[in-house]
Amino acid sequence: MIPHSSRFQAVITEIDGANAQDPRQDSVAGTLRPREVVYSERMSECLPLLYPEASEALRIAARAQHICRWQIPRNKYPLGREGYNAWRAACRAHHADLTSAIMRRHGYADDEIAQVIKIIRKEQLKRDPESQALENIVAVVFIQHYLDAFVAKHKDYDDAKLADILKKTLRKMDATGHAAALALPLPASTSRLIDMALK
Repeated sequence: MIPHSSRFQAVITEIDGANAQDPRQDSVAGTLRPREVVYSERMSECLPLLYPEASEALRIAARAQHICRWQIPRNKYPLGREGYNAWRAACRAHHADLTSAIMRRHGYADDEIAQVIKIIRKEQLKRDPESQALENIVAVVFIQHYLDAFVAKHKDYDDAKLADILKKTLRKMDATGHAAALALPLPASTSRLIDMALK
């Protein structure tokens, strides 16, 4: 694994400090913790499993993927696909702005910041290796930690509808992401959905 620089550690500490202000709480091993802290740690834990030689830029982008997301509430945007896309665009801009400012405070150059922002925004997906890597990690973390809760929340959806939704996520991944998702120790019902979505 590539050693971390002192400025990298300072950036991660500041990202974690920002996410620690999340008023939403998730229970992990019986302990309530800020939701975005939990998510960012899961992103950082998953990343080296797929990309052990990941650059500092990719490691920062993974940690900052959802920085302060609660500050852009979904319910401030209309229901439906158009409203969802507008919310996602606002979130990406918010994450990029916050991360840029943090990196600048800790001495990163403009070109280094630009690379992290490109990854966070997932620009040139399927063409830029680091943007694609982040998309793979996002999807694997979702499948491993959040898919079961999503399925439980939508009990009115049948397997075909759930598989169709999941297919949209899997379509953004590449072979590395698909292999990692299929290798997860998942419940049989979840594995079946993934198999259906990949067909």
